[in-house]
Amino acid sequence: MQCDYFDAGRCRSCTLMGTAYSGQLADKQARCVAALGPGPRWAEPFASRPAGFRNKAKLVVGGHRGAPTVGILDRGGRGVDLRHCGLYEDGLAEVVEQVPALVGELGLVPYDVPRRSGELKHVLITHSPAGELMVRFVLRSPGQLGRIRRGLPALRDRWPTARVVSVNLQPAHAAVLEGPEEIVLTEDQELPMVVNDVRLRLRARSFFQTNTAVAAGLYRQAREWIDEVDPPSLWDLYCGVGGFALHALQRPDASARDVLGVEVSPEAVESARAAAADLPGASRFVAGDVIAHLQTSPSPDLVVVNPPRRGIGTDLAAWLEESGVEHVLYSSCNVDSLAGDLARMPSLVPVRARLFDMFPQTPHLEVLTLLHRAG
Repeated sequence: MQCDYFDAGRCRSCTLMGTAYSGQLADKQARCVAALGPGPRWAEPFASRPAGFRNKAKLVVGGHRGAPTVGILDRGGRGVDLRHCGLYEDGLAEVVEQVPALVGELGLVPYDVPRRSGELKHVLITHSPAGELMVRFVLRSPGQLGRIRRGLPALRDRWPTARVVSVNLQPAHAAVLEGPEEIVLTEDQELPMVVNDVRLRLRARSFFQTNTAVAAGLYRQAREWIDEVDPPSLWDLYCGVGGFALHALQRPDASARDVLGVEVSPEAVESARAAAADLPGASRFVAGDVIAHLQTSPSPDLVVVNPPRRGIGTDLAAWLEESGVEHVLYSSCNVDSLAGDLARMPSLVPVRARLFDMFPQTPHLEVLTLLHRAG
């Protein structure tokens, strides 16, 4: 992939830009094998499109009223306009190009980091496979909320597929993407994301993988490995909006599997419950601390974990090691923390593994590993 912004030194976020994609993929595979060892049976890496793969735009707003920039900030806190970035998928790319014009039409004042003045900090846009949009404006205060509310008809005239529009309030002068308060301005609260045969539902603060095509491949592979084991009961810990759990509901013989999802975010749990209502099979989703839940319930046959970059940590690793759970499916975005967790669970041995390249042009990756209890 060639990028004018990278070549001009305006953006260095894609640290592997200019490296042949085949080389990027080979290097990531080598890192994964080094972390997990040669023991598991490695499937062929699941490649991405090198460009045009992002379903989400996280745009820092800079510049000034009437001449906003959207992209990133330079080291001095000034806006760098990247509206023509080549990473956005078709449909989203065209929307991003129009964001500065919309910001101007709404009369929104970009937040000036060096001066700590202004209001609009970020515009966050998610694009679904059906071409629908979730558009979020991150403001320093409610001062310009009325402008966005009154401008909603104009926004929908420009983007008729905008299903969810919201304002997030982030008052802190800090490098934080969003704040705790979300004000949804549309009747619809959720953006449907159809992945394989599952209709996930994203709310404003829900997490979903940035690369829809590779996420679909990840869930298909997870379902295949789960079906090979065919556990009657399954827990999906750190379940988010339920991607793994909902893909695992049906057993190969079409009977229902007992599936439980646990997630700290009540909003994500509500999304998972709503999506589960569209599917056959028995599932439960509970909001709460994963570790606290372990103390009150009998162990399932298989556990899925999809933790943040820090990994599952000492407590959950110790519980899994001692629990008697026969199978663990571990999806990791950090092979180093994954290796550390595996060292804490010597009884659970990696038998299958596959790299999923969610983030071309960067060193980031996702690796899925199936663990079986030794002996």
